[in-house]
Amino acid sequence: MKTDLKRELKELYLPSAKKVSLIDVPEMNLAMIDGTGDPNTAQPFQESIGVLYGLSYTTKFMIKAREREADFVVPPLEGLWWLEGIEGFDFGRRDDWN
Repeated sequence: MKTDLKRELKELYLPSAKKVSLIDVPEMNLAMIDGTGDPNTAQPFQESIGVLYGLSYTTKFMIKAREREADFVVPPLEGLWWLEGIEGFDFGRRDDWN
């Protein structure tokens, strides 16, 4: 049976559009990158996303090959964007995004 975090943790991945709720996010191991700039045009960002997907799927198939019973769905890509030292997030200033 495949482990599917999106299905098992619906409150994280499919929150209600009608009400605000407080949720506890369980501790998880994640692969991540840090960087700056517009994600649509910054070449290092685009290359890093390719590496993340390669790493994620390689890990999935290595685990599946080693432990035939173990399998998981690679979760969707998530992003956390912010601006350093600036009040308010501006969608128009993507070159300044972290």
